[in-house]
Parts: sequence; C-alpha cells; structure tokens
Amino acid sequence: MNRRELLALLGTITVLPSSTLAQQPTARRRLGVLSVTAADDAIGQTRSAILVEALAGHGWKEHDNLRIDWRSGAGDRVRIARLADELVALKPDILLAVGTPSVEELRRRTTTIPIVFAVVTDPVSQGFVQNLAHPGGNVTGFTDYDGPLAGKWLEMLTQVAPPVRRVFVVYNPATAPFAPLMLHTIEDAARTLHVTVEPAPVNDAASIAALASRRDGSLLVLPDFFTMANRAHLLAAIAEARVPAVFWSRTFVDEGGLMSYSTDSAEQLRRAAAYIDRILKGAQAADLPVQNPTKFELAINLKTARAIGVTLSPSLLALANEVIE
Repeated sequence: MNRRELLALLGTITVLPSSTLAQQPTARRRLGVLSVTAADDAIGQTRSAILVEALAGHGWKEHDNLRIDWRSGAGDRVRIARLADELVALKPDILLAVGTPSVEELRRRTTTIPIVFAVVTDPVSQGFVQNLAHPGGNVTGFTDYDGPLAGKWLEMLTQVAPPVRRVFVVYNPATAPFAPLMLHTIEDAARTLHVTVEPAPVNDAASIAALASRRDGSLLVLPDFFTMANRAHLLAAIAEARVPAVFWSRTFVDEGGLMSYSTDSAEQLRRAAAYIDRILKGAQAADLPVQNPTKFELAINLKTARAIGVTLSPSLLALANEVIE
C-alpha cells in the first residue's frame, strides 16, 4: 500500500466522539438469585422488585448490562438444592442467596463464585464465614438477627393483658439450626421477666395444627423459612387457640398476626445490591465485612388484639412503627 492509498483509507474511518464511546453498552454480566420463598409469593415478588430497583441504582439494569437468573425454592429444601445445582452450572459472575438454606446449598457447590447473602441468621456459627469483620472465602452479606432481638420478642409478650406467664417457642429444628442460640437468649430473658419458656417444635402440617391446643400460654415464632412458607396454617392455628403471639417478620402481622419486631428485609436487599455492585467491579467477597441489621420495625395488629380479647400496654403501642386498626 502506497502513501496515497493509505491516506484514502484513513479518510474513510469515522472517529467516534468520547461521549458516544461512553454510551456504548458494557459486556453483560450474570447474576444468579436463589431465594427460599416462592416466585409467586407476595414476599418473593416484593423482594425481586426491590433488588432490581436497587441494582439499577448502581447502574446494573436487567436485560441490559445484567442478566438475572431467578430461582425460588418455595420453602422446599429438596427443591432449593436442585435449583442451587442449576444456578452454579450456569457459571454466573456472582450469586445472591436469600435465606439460610440458599446459602448452605450454594456454598456446598462452589468455593469460587462470589456469594452475597441476605436475610440469614448467625452466619458464623453456621460456618458460612470465618468472622463478621473478615469473612474469608467467597461468601459475605447481611444478617437478619442481632443478639438482643430474641429477648425483645419475649419482653413484648409481657406487655400484654391479661398477663402472659408461659411462652411456647415455635420453630422447625431441621430448618432453624440457629434456634438453640436464640432459645438461650430467650431463656436468659425469661428469668428476668418471670415467665416460663417451653420449646414447641413443628415440622409438618399436623404439628402446626396442634398449636391450636396451646391455650394456656402465648407463642413466640422464631425466624425460619419453614414458618414463613407455612404461615397461613400457622396463623390459622394461632387464631383458633386465641392466644397472643409475636413474630419475626412484619408479613405475619399484615396477614393477621398480633405483633412483630423485625429487621427490614427490604433494606438488606438494597445493601446486598451495593455489595453485588462492588464485587462486579472487582472487589473480593472475602474483603467485605458481614453486616448486622441496623433498621428494625415494630408492627401491631389491633384488630387481632380485639379478636382474641387482649390489650397491649400504651408504652408498647407508642413505640410501634405501624399500628393496623
């Protein structure tokens, strides 16, 4: 090629302005999401919408520069394990695990793909991370439980009239391995509050239905994806027993439960989106500290209180973030 031909060729090349180059789409990244809730469940739909919005706020837009593979376990541990296999096989750039079983199953299948978790209890004792400040490995995220929380649940039940003297603690031992930690905190608080605490394990529809016979006390429902997945049956049994109950999630109160004191799972998903953004931009999961909840909410359903014939102390009502009339 001579000089004249070279100059002619250069004249046909269009140089794009820098502003145009900046607008060119980046390579699409891939996020796998495994949740314990059902895809058509109101909770699952709300969480998905919050996550998509939060990611977009960091510049990651689904169907644009981010592909999201959604998987929902619907409270079925066998299904969650199968879906974990599917997600890891897709080789995503990063995984989001919502709920303890999701973390367990994904962690068993990969030590290289970064995993961010949300709505998980006590990740250290469960072996998900080495410690909160320095998680190590490929897992980090946001917990839904702070130590004094369990004692607060019990204290709320003592602010009910007629007075509560006996409390049954509801959980599924197979799906809530962290329950002994919470029970220890509750038992410590019970000695100060002068109430008797008794475990009331559930693991199927029959054991949930049997709670309707617990008419000589009140109920405290621990965080557990089993209780969330079976909340309709649980709420029906408690309504039949006509006893006060406190729950770990606002969802129970919205659907007829008496009261809850809980972390804000929506806030956890927004914070998880920030970690996903940082990891996709080069940060290491091992270097991002696990964070405990910072936002709590107290919800009370006065309609339910009237239905079961109890009153709540004015001081408790004054602290409520929301009172359902």
